[in-house]
Amino acid sequence: MMIDKLEEILAKYLKLQELVSDPSVIANMDEWTKYTKELSDMEETINKYLEYKQVLNDQNSAKELYESETDKDMKDMLEEEIYSCKDKLSKITEELKILLLPKDPNDDKNVIIEIRAGAGGEEAALFGFELYRMYTKYAEKNRWKIEEIDSNITEMGGVKELVFSMTGKGVYSKMKFESGVHRVQRVPETESQGRVHTSTVTVAVLPEVEDIEINIDEKDLRVDTLRSSGAGGQHINKTESCIRLTHLPTGIVVTCQDERSQIKNREKAMKVLKSRLYDYYNSKYEKEYADNRKSQIGTGDRSERIRTYNYPQGRVTDHRIGMTLYNLPDFLMGDMDAMIDALAIADREAKLSSGEDY
Repeated sequence: MMIDKLEEILAKYLKLQELVSDPSVIANMDEWTKYTKELSDMEETINKYLEYKQVLNDQNSAKELYESETDKDMKDMLEEEIYSCKDKLSKITEELKILLLPKDPNDDKNVIIEIRAGAGGEEAALFGFELYRMYTKYAEKNRWKIEEIDSNITEMGGVKELVFSMTGKGVYSKMKFESGVHRVQRVPETESQGRVHTSTVTVAVLPEVEDIEINIDEKDLRVDTLRSSGAGGQHINKTESCIRLTHLPTGIVVTCQDERSQIKNREKAMKVLKSRLYDYYNSKYEKEYADNRKSQIGTGDRSERIRTYNYPQGRVTDHRIGMTLYNLPDFLMGDMDAMIDALAIADREAKLSSGEDY
């Protein structure tokens, strides 16, 4: 079954190679770009399959020679070659199974990330800022760009709510594992008796969508202009630059006050609205949507968590895969690759064990 699927992919790959060389296709830039992207997406799988075919051919050739060979030393060498090819084929087969797993269509997209303080009051808000800084550092390591969209900051510098975009290559494929409730255990600066407190912060990661994917009718949209709140001096209080968008059919509300320009704030708010609507419409029913959002960001209750950050012990534990790292300071400075890579591997293994079709 796997080989049949790979042969189909190879035939399509060869056909696409012909198309991208066709003058009539080259003259149509949109069509040519579409085909070249398809070729690029298939290339890793094709190269691995060609490697498989080459090793299989080497193994068959060694078997034929082994059957006709009379010299003992030569037969030993051929036998060793046969077993070597068998091991290679086994390894390549597993790699091909992973490459053939259905790809998340959102993996290459940019993301909108929403951080909200959960249980724990000001301490939760302060940890929300720690998470934002952690993601900022991780983005810097990957050469991704972060742009703030909306924020509600406390007097102590904590985050009640913060919405920002993250753009770059393969952002969603990495950041999608951050959706959920993050729990922190530490002694707050305001705690005089040195007791460890537990607080939670919720994180939601939404794929950013293109205009062609979400069509918003203007009559379904209410636009309000407000005075920006928070730090910003006299200008930000006098100018009604804050934009609030309300999608009337769904009741989804988005605000943006990061920029001084109404136009720029509206553009940013529309990005968030489209991402939230994309998330909404991906569910068949409104109830499913509510359930999906709850399973993604939780309620902020301490018992619903995907990860715990324990400051006294300097450890971070991901409860989905049971992985604990004792490098909390480095992790909070963006050294997250070991955890995210482990989550990606666990995700692939779960799909393989579930028997998902190639």
